[in-house]
Amino acid sequence: MYPVKAGRKEGQMRVSREKAAENRERIVETASRMFREDGFDRVGVDAIMNAAGLTHGGFYGHFGSKDELAAEAVARALERSIEKQGRYTNLGDLVFAYLSERHRADRANGCAIVALGAGMVRRSGGARRSVTAYVRAQLDHFAGLLRSGTRASRRRRAITTLAGMVGALTLARAVDDPALSREILAAARDAFGKARPTDRRARGGRSSDGS
Repeated sequence: MYPVKAGRKEGQMRVSREKAAENRERIVETASRMFREDGFDRVGVDAIMNAAGLTHGGFYGHFGSKDELAAEAVARALERSIEKQGRYTNLGDLVFAYLSERHRADRANGCAIVALGAGMVRRSGGARRSVTAYVRAQLDHFAGLLRSGTRASRRRRAITTLAGMVGALTLARAVDDPALSREILAAARDAFGKARPTDRRARGGRSSDGS
């Protein structure tokens, strides 16, 4: 009798731990989208938990504060961007996808730096450390996609390209003139991508927004 009860209890504890991990994942993913869509200050814990289908009271069983969640949500968004952009083997394809009208319109699932960059300056160290790691990884990736020049010149061009992409997308989202927004994206694609991507579909389910 006792061994059966002990085994049942262990099984229940395992299920509880798995459910807690699943709930935490849901909160982080939900917060990551909501923060990018509306900003840190406009999204409260209540709204995040409600959108995740969980009760407000359960939040502090997973996170000590909203700032802690924000740092993890930013890290998650940037990890997703690295995964998407890491699949590109051609810089022109990557730039064209990132500076697409589709990506411009999809804040919730797009680039976290463009969506939250100004707010991150005022966040805790966790969020900014994630941004630093992201920028370093992207610079290495971009430089690796460049086929000519010295190592130093490829790094300079990688910095220029990443900064230009982020700035162009930020500007294209900020203006209220659709024609001007499209013009900004097109000019930046030409400047940083050099050429339109090939017509082939991205391999491995590659995102079409390059975020």
